[in-house]
Amino acid sequence: MSWQRAAAASDLEPDQPLSVQVGDELVALVRTDGEVFAIRDECSHQRVMLSHGVVEDCTLECFAHGSRFDLRTGEALDLPATQPVPVYPVSIEGDDVLVDLDHPIH
Repeated sequence: MSWQRAAAASDLEPDQPLSVQVGDELVALVRTDGEVFAIRDECSHQRVMLSHGVVEDCTLECFAHGSRFDLRTGEALDLPATQPVPVYPVSIEGDDVLVDLDHPIH
């Protein structure tokens, strides 16, 4: 796996998405339910940043049209989105949040 540093773990507030640039990809990092998730920071319905959305029950809701995405799988749970969003493996080393863009979970 090719891990890249995305952010400091101490910068992540619970249930508050953080948009970060990792390589060529904009990623939303989310700390919720004791875990950290990385999801592409773009709704699959329209080009809207998911990091502006609301986190609840391990999902991230797009603020524009209300589509929710599972943070574990990227699956679209509500219309109007029908396509999943890529999610990426996350590793925490010390205070570093590492993301592997080369091996998306979805």
